[in-house]
Amino acid sequence: MRRFDGYSVLITGAGRGIGEATALRLATEGARVLVTDLDGERAGQAAARIRESAPVRDSGGTAEALACDVADRTAVDAAVAHAVHRFGGLDVLVNSAHRCLPDPPRFETYRDEDWAGDLDVTLGGAFRCARAALPHLAAADGRGAIVSVGSVNGEQDFGNHAYSAAKAGLASLTRTLAGEAAARGVRVNLVAPGTVDTPNWADRPDSLKRAAAVYPLGRVGRPDDIAAAVAFLASSDAAWITGVTLPVDGGILTSNAALRDALRGGGPERFAFSR
Repeated sequence: MRRFDGYSVLITGAGRGIGEATALRLATEGARVLVTDLDGERAGQAAARIRESAPVRDSGGTAEALACDVADRTAVDAAVAHAVHRFGGLDVLVNSAHRCLPDPPRFETYRDEDWAGDLDVTLGGAFRCARAALPHLAAADGRGAIVSVGSVNGEQDFGNHAYSAAKAGLASLTRTLAGEAAARGVRVNLVAPGTVDTPNWADRPDSLKRAAAVYPLGRVGRPDDIAAAVAFLASSDAAWITGVTLPVDGGILTSNAALRDALRGGGPERFAFSR
């Protein structure tokens, strides 16, 4: 299936992990993808891997790379202009760039710059990219779409105060921008992943193993899981969908097993609801 033949796509934070998997998925379906990342060398390596993929070569898709700091308006505007110049327009924007610093031991020791930095990259970066891309997406003959990568952290408490606040803000921006952009033929949606096995977890394999045990579907996510959802929302298969947050989370938002078991008192015969 090649849903993106002739499409031009810009993806932020695409040097590895979910962003790279999404770039590969869309290129495999025929898209011309601009892989951007704060680390230009990493973006270049990812784009090369994508171009060398046999399914991408067979589909006619391709990938180019560009360094882009989404916290810098000039860099964002330049990246969008580069994509438009190279590909002749822009059909899809995928906001995957983010920043997530560990929480301090106590909330009152949070530094202003750490809080502001997570919000400026994760939420502010998506805002800057959408602002720069929207006029071009509106000129894309009804194909224009923005898909942002949020998080279950924006829906429930899983730690990381600043990152979670930024992801919740991104879900809100998705809804409000969808309302405005619809009249211009542009859809705006968000994917909210649960725990995904990306390079960010490379030094914490035991944490991933413990996390997998509490997911209803029995495993943590893979970057391909998220890429598939992004591809759906960016494609014409989702032509009548806008303003939604789609959890891709192995069921973690639907089930709190620890609370369920506590209420059951160790067995289903003890199950009771608090009213």
